[in-house]
Amino acid sequence: MTQFVTIEQLVNELELDVYSGHEFLDRKITTADISRPGLELTGYFNYYPSERIQLFGKKETTFLDRMSSDEKRIVMKKLCADETPVFVYSRGLTPTAELVEAANEKGVPVLTTRRSTSRISGVMSNFIDSKLAPRTSIHGVLMEIYGLGVLIQGDSGIGKSETGLELIKKGHRLVADDRVDVYQQDERTVIGEPAPILEHLMEIRGIGIVDIMNLFGASSVRRSVPVQLVVRLEHWTPDKQFDRLGGAEQTFRIADVDVPMISIPVKTGRNVAIIIEVAAMNFRAKTMGYNATQKFEDNLSKLIETNSEQ
Repeated sequence: MTQFVTIEQLVNELELDVYSGHEFLDRKITTADISRPGLELTGYFNYYPSERIQLFGKKETTFLDRMSSDEKRIVMKKLCADETPVFVYSRGLTPTAELVEAANEKGVPVLTTRRSTSRISGVMSNFIDSKLAPRTSIHGVLMEIYGLGVLIQGDSGIGKSETGLELIKKGHRLVADDRVDVYQQDERTVIGEPAPILEHLMEIRGIGIVDIMNLFGASSVRRSVPVQLVVRLEHWTPDKQFDRLGGAEQTFRIADVDVPMISIPVKTGRNVAIIIEVAAMNFRAKTMGYNATQKFEDNLSKLIETNSEQ
């Protein structure tokens, strides 16, 4: 099934103005690529990417001002192909009458915005790309902790949701509980968000479904976040070895991205929420160049060196 974004979604999400074609907002966008018709305005249509959003800026409108009305009408009819989704004018520019006429005949909306051409091009491309990107679902609780996207995973019943609830009470934000929908934004980034049916909701055993935004306010939830760290909760057993110095590097593959992962043993008496908070802060310190494990090893090496000299 082909994925698409409707013009109405684009208008609502990016707060664009509908200049004409209100009745055509159900038209579909199937690619995130943006086209700025330059050669097409001169009459060259051999390689016209008609399936893309057609974006007009100052350069295009200035060129159009030099054309006669008949020339514009001919070009605009060619621009309005069967698969052309929408025309967008940036910088608050007024769409030419010939384009509006041709677009209405073909059922293509014409939108306007006051944002700069390069700005609206990037915003539209990013929004559509995120909607068209292939999605997959993974099990866990996705939280924003100190601005960091942390995915909490573990066996069923280990306490992921209860840990997430305690983190929310500490002021952190819930993104998704139980089912996390993820998509790859680029070669290094995956974005996590809730399934629409579970947005703002959390399941707590013994209580049932709770609405986090209703109980804790709008500041307790977030719509999406990059997944930057995976915390794996594991049942503690005496015979299982866990990393004590933080030197072992683990990763969890989501789509085509390897996300750093740490394993935390869970047993009675351990405050897992606080441990995850510290893990998030420690991970952020590492990304900023400070490595506590390396500092310990350096101190140990100095101690050994000092003792050997005595």
